[in-house]
Amino acid sequence: MSLKWTDSLEIAIELDEAHPEADPQHINFVDLRDWIMRLDGFDDIPEHCGERILEGVQQAWIEERE
Repeated sequence: MSLKWTDSLEIAIELDEAHPEADPQHINFVDLRDWIMRLDGFDDIPEHCGERILEGVQQAWIEERE
């Protein structure tokens, strides 16, 4: 599976599995971006990421936990 920045829900699911100890409500965007780029299957251009994308991933991750 190839993940892109726009795959917010899929990224959130992968992050939840990779970092079960993390609280997505309190992660900073620098760490979030780094964790996303380290996911197996992530294949997108780092410069295509912005604050809105990270907010979307964070929100999807929070909702995935609920």
